[in-house]
Amino acid sequence: MEKKNLLVRGLGLKEATAINMIDMVGIGPFITIPFIIQAMNGPQCILAWMLGALLAFADGFVWAELGASMPQAGGSYVFLKEIYGPKKWGKLFSFLYIWQTSIQAPLVIASGAIGFSQYAGYLYPFDALQQKVISGSLVILLTFLLYRKITDIGKISMLLWIGVIATMAWMIFGGITHFDADLAFTYPEGAFDLSPVFWAGLGAASVKTVYSFLGYYNVCHLGSEIINPEKNIPRSIFISIAGITVLYLLMQISVLGVIPWQEAKESTFIVSTFFERLYGREAAMVATALILWIAVASLFSVMLGYSRVPYAAAMDGNYFSIFSKVHPEKKIPHYSLFILGTAAFVFSLLFKLKEVITAIIVMRILVQFVGQSVGVIYLRKKNRNLQLPFKMWLYPVPALLGILIWMFIFFSTEWVFIVGALGVIFTGIVIFLIKGSNEKSWPLEETVKR
Repeated sequence: MEKKNLLVRGLGLKEATAINMIDMVGIGPFITIPFIIQAMNGPQCILAWMLGALLAFADGFVWAELGASMPQAGGSYVFLKEIYGPKKWGKLFSFLYIWQTSIQAPLVIASGAIGFSQYAGYLYPFDALQQKVISGSLVILLTFLLYRKITDIGKISMLLWIGVIATMAWMIFGGITHFDADLAFTYPEGAFDLSPVFWAGLGAASVKTVYSFLGYYNVCHLGSEIINPEKNIPRSIFISIAGITVLYLLMQISVLGVIPWQEAKESTFIVSTFFERLYGREAAMVATALILWIAVASLFSVMLGYSRVPYAAAMDGNYFSIFSKVHPEKKIPHYSLFILGTAAFVFSLLFKLKEVITAIIVMRILVQFVGQSVGVIYLRKKNRNLQLPFKMWLYPVPALLGILIWMFIFFSTEWVFIVGALGVIFTGIVIFLIKGSNEKSWPLEETVKR
């Protein structure tokens, strides 16, 4: 049974889709294209984009089924808790998710802000201190923009979404009208040899493409604020994935058809270089400004979704009560937003972008993504007569395929990231057990009684 909703259902299908799409298209694809080409060492890097799209669709079915049946604020927090039982294993899994989110959510926002400040270097050669000032200031600006009613946020999202689509369309148009097939489809020797080197490269490249696809589920974090969520949550997820897949594939092919892949893989400002090659320096500066617009739009959506996660946990009594406070007039979890913004601001001043992207992905795979995919199958088996507003097609194929790809990506990364992810989980379990001991709650209530 859904708890009383203190938030306002003010987002329709178009706003929900816009929020998802601007979350997905952030600074990510514009800074990761060179890394993806480099990892695959040639135009066959398009396979990594296709794998990322396949994973997004497969995992999207999991999110759509869970989001439609549990349309509440918090997304994965609510899903994991309800699937595995709110008093036992679900309590542990949802706690681990909140624990990971407390670390990775501000890192996600900070990575986008840092990427913004670095890409702005095409317009002006900022030094390291100036880049820090820019990234920190951006986080403050976004917190200010989000401090308003959800209906106003929906309007802002639509405006930002228009800028995202216009920029992508311009880039794709430029690529199509100046396309050189010899550049786009000239592969190095052994490009498709299915050797260990090929699979290692595909895994490394897919981490970056998956990072660029993430966000197709953002609407699930806002379940309590979606109008007709049983239909609009699944629709917005699949419209977002389909639209962004087409845009990403066309964008990557456009780049490969204009800039030799040997040059593209070493580029710092790949999209700006693309526009400069086609239209000159002034056009490239305009394009860079639009890319920065996209980065702002994405971070706006990311902060919006993540600010609802601690709020959901606090409403359950599973997190600090201050996160449950709702603004009396704006009807938003303003303390959760402010604290998230503060942490992201600090992280944006402390960290570098280089390896943050991989750490963010790997940290989330086991508990959140694999945990939910396994959970969908477990939930169906546990409740065979369960009435679901939306059921995934070809069940359980999408869930199993998602698990397989997630685990391939997890074990394709460097051991330091794997150990780090396992370390975060282990630390979370220890904190959960200490918390359970102090509260005399599961799984230590019997031990305490004795």
